[in-house]
Amino acid sequence: MRFVKRLGKPPHEIGMTTSKDSCPDIWELDDGSFAVIGTDVTRQLAGRLPPDVHCADYEKIVVVSRPTLLAAKNDIPES
Repeated sequence: MRFVKRLGKPPHEIGMTTSKDSCPDIWELDDGSFAVIGTDVTRQLAGRLPPDVHCADYEKIVVVSRPTLLAAKNDIPES
């Protein structure tokens, strides 16, 4: 898989870069799926999932800031 297109603006343009190591981001991959770079909160939230939500051992719960997702809104395809 390869990163093809950033959804939204670069993190530094929306004030989301707190250091060179912290850059929340959303990218479209060459297979049509999306990669999300965010904060891993699996340990904090796994026990609080609603009854119909599951997180497999190979999955992580990732938080993306509101500004990051809102900046990507116009770039998210309809289909």
